[in-house]
Amino acid sequence: MYFIKAIILGLCLVGSAEGRDRANAMNAAKKDEDASEAKYDLGKRGEDPQADAMYDMGMGMAGLKQAMGDPTMLAQLMQDMADPEMMAEAKKMMDNPEFQNQMKKMEKSGEYKDALKKTKENLDDPDTAAQMEAKMEAMLKRGQDNLKKGAGTVMEQALEDMGSPEMMAEAVQMMKDPDFAAQMQKMAKDPSFQNYIGAMKDMLEDPEKKEKIQNMAKVMQGKL
Repeated sequence: MYFIKAIILGLCLVGSAEGRDRANAMNAAKKDEDASEAKYDLGKRGEDPQADAMYDMGMGMAGLKQAMGDPTMLAQLMQDMADPEMMAEAKKMMDNPEFQNQMKKMEKSGEYKDALKKTKENLDDPDTAAQMEAKMEAMLKRGQDNLKKGAGTVMEQALEDMGSPEMMAEAVQMMKDPDFAAQMQKMAKDPSFQNYIGAMKDMLEDPEKKEKIQNMAKVMQGKL
């Protein structure tokens, strides 16, 4: 699949290209956060476009590098790539002249050129390319399963929490908000939200959980 090869290319480049540690990467080590914070002050974002661009590139590189060994993060990355809003933000960042300047500098580096050459050689070899693609597809599948399991855990915990009168009252108040419907429609378009919808469908296949959800829905309707 083409998109898998594109991911492989990006990850191989990340493995050799120089970049800064990002401050808030998913599951990033604390030492990486400390190092990044020492180099970049988020509170001063916007004051120095070049520093902003270097930080954004460092975040992207660190994220891709981490995704190379983290199936869950890789799956989340693929979901994010399907989110129009996130892709629009990414395009905005990549269209930034300072970001483009930093990309040009990186493309001239020996590390980048060596990684690009190695990646091309690997993808030109049918056996190696097939092995890399199979590995990435397996990682992606594991990551998608992890995201689904995580969503299921969250939904089951939410179902338990809704048994609390305080949580029920809070949920009812939220549903009375005139903007609630619009917010839900927006969330439904988020690819990540599909994990929770899938988790809810799975819960409805369990007779006991289905009855609990139906009873809870009746209580909520009676309070609206």
